[in-house]
Amino acid sequence: MTYHEKTANDASATAVAPPAPARATVAIAFVQGMLAGLRHAGRDTDLLLERARIAPQVLSNPTARIPVDRYAELYNLINRELDDEGFGLFSVPIRAGAFEFLCRGVITAPTLAEAIRRSIRFLRLILPDLEVSLASNDEQACLCIREPRPLEIGRVFAFEWLLRLLHGLLSWLVGRSIVLDSVAFPYPRPAHAEDYALIYTAHSTFDAETLSAVFAANLLDLPIRRDEAALQAFLDGAPGKLTTLYRRDREMVLRIRNALRDALPASGSLGEVASALHLSPRTLHRRLKEEGSSFQAIKDALRRDLAIDRLAKTRQALTEIATELGFADTAAFYRAFLRWTGMAPAHYRRRLQAAGERKNGHDGAEFAPP
Repeated sequence: MTYHEKTANDASATAVAPPAPARATVAIAFVQGMLAGLRHAGRDTDLLLERARIAPQVLSNPTARIPVDRYAELYNLINRELDDEGFGLFSVPIRAGAFEFLCRGVITAPTLAEAIRRSIRFLRLILPDLEVSLASNDEQACLCIREPRPLEIGRVFAFEWLLRLLHGLLSWLVGRSIVLDSVAFPYPRPAHAEDYALIYTAHSTFDAETLSAVFAANLLDLPIRRDEAALQAFLDGAPGKLTTLYRRDREMVLRIRNALRDALPASGSLGEVASALHLSPRTLHRRLKEEGSSFQAIKDALRRDLAIDRLAKTRQALTEIATELGFADTAAFYRAFLRWTGMAPAHYRRRLQAAGERKNGHDGAEFAPP
């Protein structure tokens, strides 16, 4: 039963039923970047957005967020529509099926290092607009991406996309998240940079000459753990499927997120969550560092997603939402929401409602998890 059907059939039940866990959301800037090639070519994007269950109106709101599964759906729709897995951003299209051939070319590599080298050779054949290289010493390895000449369309998204594609694929190949110690991006800090903490690493910097993603050199020796059977399952829904690994394979990140959600309205501290997970605070902190995250970043992301969820789906007063999410008072919730979205929560709700009305009966939930 869909959310809309459930609401229509039993409005009173939704008032007492526990809220469903909020799914991960992504900033609308990633959608705008993904559509840049289509728009540059003068193509209408509204139909594709609606097929992915995203209201076209949300593109005009820079603070909007959408569920990551809808983003992945749009990803694959655009690839099929253009017959281009590069979204029309580059001088030559990357024909549909290129990602599958990349996967088949690297899955037989013995180690991560060889898989990266094969990926670099493959990308050199199909993507002349971006050059990928690997450098390493005894302690660190660096995956570098540079543009031989300036990209004209969707430059920020092009770098975001290629790093995400490579990092997600390589992590899948070795069966664990490859923790990025730091990433330097070759453009000014974008408005949606806070999302980078959960996509790449909290240690992201900007205005670099080239993109440099640094990780521990000993990871290059990891064996490739996937086989043909695993690849067949992986390719179902790929390459957009990589985006659903939004939090990568971060076991501890997910466990902490769930523990914090289960504890609401209490605002759990690191020590309390560590105790609930039968770990010491020091061990918890170390595990998070290994996974490239932090306790505060997880708490902020959870509260943000739940706040957007409540604003989109309910008519709860802001004081009630603040209390449910563990804020000391409404003022603290207001300040946090303003930091997350650049907009006051009441204003954000009005924008949701206005978008819903323009959508001819949609309730505006395209802004947030359903």
